[in-house]
Amino acid sequence: MGRGLVNRLLALIAACAALAVASAAQAEDGYRLWLRYAPLEGEALARVRALPLVVHADQDPTVALAGEELVHGLAKLRGEERRPGVVITASRLARPLPPGSLSFECRDSAVPPGGAFAIKPADGGLRISAGEPIGCLYGAFALLRELSLGRNPAKIDLDERPAMPLRLLDHWDDPNGYVLRGYSGRSIFDWWKLPEHLDQRLVDYARADASIGINGAVVNSVNASPLFLTDRYIPKLRRIADAWRPYGIRLYICARFSAPKDVGGLPTADPLDPAVQAWWKARADALYAAIPDFGGFLVKANSEGEPGPQDYHRTHAEGANTLARAVGSRGVVIWRAFVYSAEDQTDRAKQAYNEFVPLDGQFEPNVILQVKNGPVDFQPREPFHPLFGAMPHTRLMFEGQITKEYLGQATHLAYLAPYWKEVLDAQTGRGGTVAQVIAPAGMAGVANTGSDRNWSGSHFNQANWYAFGRLAWDPTLSSAQIAREWAMQTFSRERGFIGKVVPMMIASREAVAEYMTPLGLTHQMATGHHYGPGPWICNLKRPEWNPCYYSRADKGGIGFDRTASGSNALAQYAPSVAAQWADPRTIDEDYLLWFHHVPWDFRTPSGRPLWGELVYRYDRGVATVDEMAATWASLAPYVDPERFADTADFLRIQSREARWWRDASIAYWQSINGLPLPAGTRPPEHSLDYYKALSFPEAPGE
Repeated sequence: MGRGLVNRLLALIAACAALAVASAAQAEDGYRLWLRYAPLEGEALARVRALPLVVHADQDPTVALAGEELVHGLAKLRGEERRPGVVITASRLARPLPPGSLSFECRDSAVPPGGAFAIKPADGGLRISAGEPIGCLYGAFALLRELSLGRNPAKIDLDERPAMPLRLLDHWDDPNGYVLRGYSGRSIFDWWKLPEHLDQRLVDYARADASIGINGAVVNSVNASPLFLTDRYIPKLRRIADAWRPYGIRLYICARFSAPKDVGGLPTADPLDPAVQAWWKARADALYAAIPDFGGFLVKANSEGEPGPQDYHRTHAEGANTLARAVGSRGVVIWRAFVYSAEDQTDRAKQAYNEFVPLDGQFEPNVILQVKNGPVDFQPREPFHPLFGAMPHTRLMFEGQITKEYLGQATHLAYLAPYWKEVLDAQTGRGGTVAQVIAPAGMAGVANTGSDRNWSGSHFNQANWYAFGRLAWDPTLSSAQIAREWAMQTFSRERGFIGKVVPMMIASREAVAEYMTPLGLTHQMATGHHYGPGPWICNLKRPEWNPCYYSRADKGGIGFDRTASGSNALAQYAPSVAAQWADPRTIDEDYLLWFHHVPWDFRTPSGRPLWGELVYRYDRGVATVDEMAATWASLAPYVDPERFADTADFLRIQSREARWWRDASIAYWQSINGLPLPAGTRPPEHSLDYYKALSFPEAPGE
């Protein structure tokens, strides 16, 4: 054999080996999310092998998906490629069922509609019961989750129903594939190829959503293009809706308020103009003719320059009601309450309350007001929005941000369930907790899903997608329980892993809040990309875009006075809530500088002056990130090499950038207060001028 041929053969063998290695690596690249169904071991494996048969007696597509999911999941949990059972359709069903069957009853009148399900022992096996097919699919995913966590099938006895009717993801995706505040690649919606070609990723996305109870998705940005209301886009939307329907996912679109002018040929978009009203009715009718279960419209109006009813001296209620009447009983109109204007310079945090509370009771029954978790803008920490509980005659919906615009975006590890729980569990003083106030409507999360192979930009960002769905289904779940579920399904069931990674996740968001905006500071991010620190920025066109607007730092102190002596935003809360935050000496320190401007020498509960406490919090945030990195390094034996290395790299980035945040912030505050650092404190690595000179033209998220 000639040397040239030998070399070619060796090269071919090496290439094949490289392909095999690459294929193995891709197996744990994060694409499978929490639906890996990693093989069980020991007693848990033996118990799953005692569930040999999957039966369903309904040819409904959703029920078929439930059966297929169980067959697939059980095979994976058993470590087998072959099917551990069979799916029997109604035409082949025999009575009685074989002992030990896993069966479905998907039209059980004893189970309420809306996705509820029960999993009960039956005939030596298990039966999933639901009032409608989607409940069977939710039940199938719930059963596989329980088995993946090592639960004994003989002891599984579930009776669940979703706490809220709407559990939505909002995609801020543009028709050209760009994702506003997206840190996970390009959009998953390829409008150019639709309707002829539907990417399998959209089906896999719907499956992942259904596995955590999400039942709707808004497919385009709130800064909406009018294209989505044109005849050319309706077939594209229909193709997606048809693919998602078996998974219980209803499709919604953001509607541009000025669309009657933009694409409708009308001279006005005045919501009280009869021609405008007729145009919206015709567009809604066309959408429902193509998509009978179309969810409805989401609207951002008169906010950040977007058009709205106030352009015509109409109220938000008049604008929303025009669209709501066009939709009718077929769906809903979700009207975002995120509004602020350059004209109102008293306090940006007050504007939504001031605009919407006087309109309580004026909205059509199918209008839902979508309210951000806090009164400013998805900051690392905010008090709950004062609108929650303040509009008893209007349905309110929670809006949270899964994509971490202000919390390190893709690279910083920040598990957000504790953040959302702070809001959901908060007593409004007007009708119960926030979770109770929004229960008649639901929750929406600004999605972090993109074209990156791992969907979310980082492996741990997947946990926020998972946590959002679980909390929308059941807001009483604890952050630790959700973290444990996610970590066991996504990485490892080993106690040595779970015992360390769950506390690390729980601590992560607090760490970000401390090295970015401790003690209730807010909006200290640089302009545009919202990534790094920029507390010195004071020259932007609109005052409320400037970080210095929020810190109010001067020689005498720091913080935004929102008491009666300042903007009086505190008065927007119920008296019982306002009383908790009124006194700087007794307020929860996490909200101190949100509500109070206090001197630098103000004595905090720790005994340290405010300046010393502020520096201490920055340092504690940095130290927590270092501890997270050390914890992750110790978990290498439990995690596949690719995902371990990716996370380790990102934690190194987070550790470096936490120091950047800490050093730049401290350097700026020192330039304002002229105070020395507390004894033993490490000084900033660079001068303030160095940090001010940094620029990031390549930063994502603009």
